[in-house]
Amino acid sequence: MSLSVGQVSGLAGITVRTLHHYDEIGLLTPGERTSAGYRRYTDDDLIRLQQILLYRELGFPLDEIAVILDNPEVDELTQLRRQHELLTRKSERLRDVIAAVERAMQARSLGIALTPQERLELFGDFHPEDHEAEVERRWGGTEAYAQSRRRVASYTKADWQELKAEAAAITEDLVAAFKVGLPPDGEQAMDLAERHRLHISRWFYTCDHEVHRCLGELYVSDPRFTATHDAHAPGLARYLRSAIAANACLRGR
Repeated sequence: MSLSVGQVSGLAGITVRTLHHYDEIGLLTPGERTSAGYRRYTDDDLIRLQQILLYRELGFPLDEIAVILDNPEVDELTQLRRQHELLTRKSERLRDVIAAVERAMQARSLGIALTPQERLELFGDFHPEDHEAEVERRWGGTEAYAQSRRRVASYTKADWQELKAEAAAITEDLVAAFKVGLPPDGEQAMDLAERHRLHISRWFYTCDHEVHRCLGELYVSDPRFTATHDAHAPGLARYLRSAIAANACLRGR
């Protein structure tokens, strides 16, 4: 059974004009014609059309497609395997592009007003917006969440650099205190916990001592937070939690 040009057009999702053009350049010549000269496409023609459309999807020009398909040393299965490999590579690239676009969309909704170059310089492979869904699920209805979004939306590259430098200095001092064995309920450790709390209050949201105590518990109950802190020094998350709790008892009452 053969199909008319109109039927093939509807089946393949391309125009009749495109099919006529393929015929005119010898890329896809219908295997049959009616007595009146109308084009009729056979099963073999449809298989070739499928090959053409796949290579077109991959960005090959028509003249190169003709050379590929007319190579007598390459059979249909080899063509399909090659197309599968090329399409797989393209899909992987597209996934990366889609992910980048989604991150950009989320960054806009989150309010991180930085250029791509600035974001790469500041955050590297870490994408703050990737965690936005979970943050919103956990704290989306709180004033702290709304306050943090408002503040972050206004930060420039210089603000982020200052924020990161301040956080790094606190972490460095915490690691030093932990490694020399200062007790978490000692004055120096509690002072560091207070610096940590004030850092959050300055840059993100008002963090009172009770909220800070809850954060400390989160640092040891959530493996991801624990891993982040313990990457600086194994056991740092628990040390910080204890220092925060001691500081809250001293200053938060």
